Amino acid sequence: MLEKEKLSHINESKKKWEENVLAKALNKAPERKEEFKSGSGLKVNRLYTPEDIANIDYEEEIGFPGQYPFTRGYQPTMYRGRLWTMRMYAGFATAEESNKRYKYLVEQGSTGLSVAFDLPTQIGYDSDHPLAQGEVGKVGVAIDSLKDMEILFDGIPLDKVSTSMTINAPAAVLLAMYIAVAEKQGVSTDKLRGTIQNDILKEYIARGTYIFPTEPSMRLITNIFEYCSKDVPKWNTISISGYHIREAGSTAAQEVGFTLANGIAYVEAAVNAGLDVDTFAPRLSFFFNSHNDLFEEVAKFRAARRLWAKIMKERFKAKNEKSMMLKFHTQTAGCTLTAQQPDNNIIRVAMQALAAVLGGTQSLHTNSRDEALALPTEDSVTIALRTQQIIANETGVTNTVDPLAGSYYVEAKTKEIEEKAMEYITKIDELGGAARAIDLGYIQKEISDAAYQYQMEVESLERIVVGVNKYQVEEEPPKGLLKVDPVVAEMQKKKINEVKAKRNNEAVAEKLELLKKACQGTENVMPYILSAVKEYATLGEICGVMREVFGEYEQAVLL
Repeated sequence: MLEKEKLSHINESKKKWEENVLAKALNKAPERKEEFKSGSGLKVNRLYTPEDIANIDYEEEIGFPGQYPFTRGYQPTMYRGRLWTMRMYAGFATAEESNKRYKYLVEQGSTGLSVAFDLPTQIGYDSDHPLAQGEVGKVGVAIDSLKDMEILFDGIPLDKVSTSMTINAPAAVLLAMYIAVAEKQGVSTDKLRGTIQNDILKEYIARGTYIFPTEPSMRLITNIFEYCSKDVPKWNTISISGYHIREAGSTAAQEVGFTLANGIAYVEAAVNAGLDVDTFAPRLSFFFNSHNDLFEEVAKFRAARRLWAKIMKERFKAKNEKSMMLKFHTQTAGCTLTAQQPDNNIIRVAMQALAAVLGGTQSLHTNSRDEALALPTEDSVTIALRTQQIIANETGVTNTVDPLAGSYYVEAKTKEIEEKAMEYITKIDELGGAARAIDLGYIQKEISDAAYQYQMEVESLERIVVGVNKYQVEEEPPKGLLKVDPVVAEMQKKKINEVKAKRNNEAVAEKLELLKKACQGTENVMPYILSAVKEYATLGEICGVMREVFGEYEQAVLL
């Protein structure tokens, strides 16, 4: 970025500083003995200067916001134009209970909804299935049929609100239910805005709520791409997730590398299915974690944006600039929340949220202080939302675009993470792509090794976690935690029986048979799923048909 003569002069000045200023300071007061490294374990130098970014070409690698390679953000004005969507993640117990929480969040200023589903819903079982016992409504809302979805969004105009749904294996079914609810509200599909996570590869890697093998799962995803590109054009058809990869223990560079490798796999699958890259790529979105190391996280977001732009332009020959833009949602790091001294989590979340904003996120969910103990209470979720509102309105960080650009440290770290992430992508390419790397257990093992290293550092006190391995205090057991009443399961079973008693069961059987034939063939299954949903076929019935045709995935064994 600077001429060689100028860099040489800076280098000489640095040497003089080290000899005349630094040496005296170290002699008088030595540095702490620990090794200085980032949250991901990357070395952190004492000082960064223009020398550390000498090989960075400003116009080619940093550039301007809203312009390739989008390092500084995909919008020219970023938050000077509009703030990020404050999308609070919520869902528990029944659709009725969750509906009340959504309305409360909207009243408090949330600008987007994000639906958490319970485990049976996430793996395609109805609440009355034997495997659902003890899990109904626990970690999210139970959705068994279109009836539940109608209740969930009762009084919430779907043409006015943006909705994100954290659902993967049965994503096509939940999206169909959402579309059906919109139609009942009189909202045309071209007005629907939101996102389905729909990222099955990271389920195999890190999260575990998969149903079908990789090949039919990729078919379902590309079917959604194709259907939405024509019928639901404003909908983000996938949220390619690094969040859960990071929650499983990955480093920042692994989060970027593995997430973008998954993104490559989805794009390749869609192109191989005959879709033009510029018809679906503009609706791809990403989902990242914001961890504790503020500067590393900012660099991570910037590196991911730049790397994806290069991948789409150079590898997939995208012509539309929107295809090259990495748009992402961020959630603060759940894995950093502690049950000990839970009020400390408010500070952790604030720092993580700040990193996400400084890194240019498009939407943000802030975790609540009590989530290491239970689902968040209304008081806790309000503090989490207020955290975003204070950052947006009081700190001044939204007044200029990419305020940390030009920082020798941040630019050097951005380059370092980009290069390390690309090394992972190259390795995965050599193994045959993301799906093959998952089947071989490569990605899972890399994450497992990183998680083990992190835990060893905590146990050896090399890594301090306030309130856990240092600065502990005696605490009373927590009070006032939100608990899901076991009666919820019985309520859901009763609701399923009522739906089945009132619906046209002959029509349901007919629609499920048509879906089965579509699954056995090569047609897009989305219209068939939507038809079955409208007849009030349950989630479990629809996924049961697909299980029968597609089979179930078996996880690789790590050695």
